[in-house]
Amino acid sequence: MSETVVGILGLLTIIAIVVTLFQSKTQPAIAFIVWPAILGLVLVLSGRITFDNLADMIKSGFGSTGPTAALFVFSVLYFGIMTDAGMFDVIIGKLMTLVGDNVIGVCVVTCIIALVGHLDGGGASTFCIVVPAMLPVYKRMHMRRTTLLRIAVLAMGVLNLMPWAGPTMRAASVLGIEAGSLWQTILPIQAAGIVLSLAHAVLAGLQEKARGAGLNGKLAQQEGEVAIDEQDSASVPASDSELARPKLFIFNIVLTLAVIAMLIWDVFPSYVPFMLGVSIALFVNYGFTAKMHKKIINLHAGPALMMCSTLMGAAVLMGVLTSSLGPDGKVLSAKVMVLEAGSIPSVVRCLASIVSSILPAALGQHLPIVIGVLSVPLALAFDTDSYFYGMLPVIIGIGQAFGVQALPIAVAMVVCRNCATFISPMVPATLLGTGLAEVDIKDHIKASFMYVWGFSILCMLVAVVFHIMPL
Repeated sequence: MSETVVGILGLLTIIAIVVTLFQSKTQPAIAFIVWPAILGLVLVLSGRITFDNLADMIKSGFGSTGPTAALFVFSVLYFGIMTDAGMFDVIIGKLMTLVGDNVIGVCVVTCIIALVGHLDGGGASTFCIVVPAMLPVYKRMHMRRTTLLRIAVLAMGVLNLMPWAGPTMRAASVLGIEAGSLWQTILPIQAAGIVLSLAHAVLAGLQEKARGAGLNGKLAQQEGEVAIDEQDSASVPASDSELARPKLFIFNIVLTLAVIAMLIWDVFPSYVPFMLGVSIALFVNYGFTAKMHKKIINLHAGPALMMCSTLMGAAVLMGVLTSSLGPDGKVLSAKVMVLEAGSIPSVVRCLASIVSSILPAALGQHLPIVIGVLSVPLALAFDTDSYFYGMLPVIIGIGQAFGVQALPIAVAMVVCRNCATFISPMVPATLLGTGLAEVDIKDHIKASFMYVWGFSILCMLVAVVFHIMPL
């Protein structure tokens, strides 16, 4: 089977997943398992790989999603305990006092929290900070959860340009320069992006206000919209009197800040702070009682299990699509930029070759602009490693044939793709964010895709204005 056919099959698999999700035919976990499994079976029957190879590829996928699954389970439990104990009721009360019935103010606050929270460059940890803090406010004010996510992901995409963030480091390693040097080049774009993200927050607030959001407002139920119903919003301030611990508010705040500090410290895996936080929170808030601890865990087991299953399904997707095989049959990570002779490239590498072979035929001289415009749609098909380690070197090589420098191509791929990082189902943190916000991945993509795409093009125009990218 040729690499072109493999790439086409990969594209068809991705399209099948997206269509299945958008038509609500099944849950994301099932779609992430079934379609890649079919693709894997086709690759085996064609003789491209063996069943042993397929098994190893799927195992490798769990390496990227396993830690996020652990993070999700314990973050859901932790914030669930804090909600039961009444910590967020106090915070929401103070916040509502500050913003009152100001829907725009809530959106701007959401953006600022996301900008500050993403200074460490960790998508999963930022979602764990932003969503639990703001979701109860959005419910109380009858605002859509998809709006919360859209504001957050745009702000996070801008801050994801920091030199210690994954995409900038990956692109710098491909270029063979320091990440700080690349960041200095794109700093004007990041500054403009921060302003644009705040402007978008204001726009989102105006949209929500026009739809009837507010303390005394209510979103009209319309076809295809994600709205908060009366029962959902009414349940927000209510706390189980048996579980509420108002006298421990200060302790719970200090514990939460300590958990966040450990996340930013980044010495331990991101799930460790939440593991410790859950353990301490249970003992301090609810004593040394196994029965009470079991009750608390069972209250939040449903959402944790659902999202964990989605992440496990994503592991199958990632393993089948992004794993290459070396000459010895061992699985190679997407971080390997140059494959040895005799290696079998991954499905997404084959897809990248197809994309790169099509682009230069008519638009080679304008390659940075072309790849910048296409970056957001491509983000739905490529994980971060495959995009930067697999596709970027190929595009740079094509650009050189047309006299296009490598730096503008890298800037286009970093800046424009970053905007779409947290709407891509190929990024585990996206699944974490949608799970915490209680939003289906398809609804998140529907609500955010065009805004993200337009946002990325605006950032690209800023790069052209500052002569960072050629027109």
